[in-house]
Amino acid sequence: MAGATPKLIKELRALSGAGLSDCKKALNECEGDIDKSMAFLRESGLAKAAKKAGNVAAEGLVSILINEDNTKATLAEINSQTDFVAKNDDFINLKNEITSHIQVTGSSTTEELNTTTINGTNFEEYLNGRIAIIGENIVARRMATISTNNGVVNGYVHTNGKVGVILAATCAPEAKEKATALLKSIGMHAAAMKPSVLSYTDFDSEFVESENKAIIADIEKENIELHRLGKPEKNIPEFVSASQLTDEAIATAESKMKDELLAQGKPENIIENIVKGKIARWIEDNTQLDKTHALLSQTYVMDDSKTIAQAIADCDASIELVDYIKFELGEGIEVIEEDFAAEVAAQMGR
Repeated sequence: MAGATPKLIKELRALSGAGLSDCKKALNECEGDIDKSMAFLRESGLAKAAKKAGNVAAEGLVSILINEDNTKATLAEINSQTDFVAKNDDFINLKNEITSHIQVTGSSTTEELNTTTINGTNFEEYLNGRIAIIGENIVARRMATISTNNGVVNGYVHTNGKVGVILAATCAPEAKEKATALLKSIGMHAAAMKPSVLSYTDFDSEFVESENKAIIADIEKENIELHRLGKPEKNIPEFVSASQLTDEAIATAESKMKDELLAQGKPENIIENIVKGKIARWIEDNTQLDKTHALLSQTYVMDDSKTIAQAIADCDASIELVDYIKFELGEGIEVIEEDFAAEVAAQMGR
């Protein structure tokens, strides 16, 4: 059989997506046999991909997929080595295909995903083939799918593809449309404000204790500067999360406030009303961690007169936010900075 001809190269390129030179080489090696050339490219691709697999992939895109009736949402982080490749149409199409495949298969880890079949090919082999074509290491790093049969899901991914959020809420059947729109807005809020958990009840006790010390230390340091400038100093909280505000802690604070007001000579008949306002401010001062890290406690960016929890309640009493997942591109990936000048100098010194 003949080797590479322009017609065969064009046909093989359309089938494989490989570059012209790779197609030409494959056809020449396989004497123009398309099927053998496809196999040759796959094998070559695996070899190339294996070499690239050690390269750190910390760029890429975060992707979401919401099904048509808003009952299933998938969030995925697909990484590449460079931002340049992440903007390439081939990579964007691959990202969309992988996200759809994750939702269909229900894969929750890379290991699970690698055992699935996509387009008649083992996923890991399929991805290695795409790595060979695109020319960089690509990793389906993280994935999550949430679903509901008594509510709705929705999500939001920022336009730069760096942050994505999916959420689920239960609600009455007649509130589904309102809940769907609200979840999209809350997703936009979460992508901007980046809370780490849905509710303060999700905090780990060790995290709260550690942050309690850090927040108080920061305020004390800030107060030193405010004092130097002659400005009012900030209240130093005893606590930082509602998870710490037991009935006993609140009762102790109220009692202390009443004693102070009595000592100031305030009439007993107005003390109760004064304490109500003071305890509300005390709770505000003693839940700073929640406002930073817990979605439901954050001030809603779409209406800063409300928290997220209040915005949900005002939208419809039947809506309850029950799940929240956020992916931020590259979280936790350690990228080793290479000193090219030092490397050259070391080579020259040999």
